[in-house]
Amino acid sequence: MPDRGGEIVVGVDGSACARAALAWAGRLADRTGLRLTVVRAWSLTNAPRPPTWEPAYVPPMADYEAAVQAALAHDVAAAGVPERVTVQCRAVHRSPVPALAAASADAEMLVIGSRGRGGVRGRLLGSVTTSLVEAAGCPVVVVRPQRRPDHARPGSRDSREDAHGQVDPADAR
Repeated sequence: MPDRGGEIVVGVDGSACARAALAWAGRLADRTGLRLTVVRAWSLTNAPRPPTWEPAYVPPMADYEAAVQAALAHDVAAAGVPERVTVQCRAVHRSPVPALAAASADAEMLVIGSRGRGGVRGRLLGSVTTSLVEAAGCPVVVVRPQRRPDHARPGSRDSREDAHGQVDPADAR
């Protein structure tokens, strides 16, 4: 097995699934002591508007990158990543599959949400997620935001896994 970089890479795009993946990865990084690298692949069409944006004016790329970095910092804070976790945020001006596949090359794992911002509703996995399961250079965890069943008993299998068999890292022993 190749020597890995001691980090968990998580892909975010501002979607609810990405926020769930970031929160899950943050808890796992806290429990394992691994670094957390939060990656957002972006283009002019999906980047947050920078404060310098005006109608009929396209701000410099640096302004867009700064807006993406600010959105990443907000995502990390909103996900409740513990302060003791070492976090690096990377805004990558590239398509998501090649950006995250490259970022995962030396990682312990890649964590992604099951669906992103676009695509067809009703699919189990989004196109980026499906492609990354094949292209990543490390194990991939796909996180689906799910609530635990109300009938779950403490310590039972149902209390540790959601309906899709995902184990919350806080419950993994």
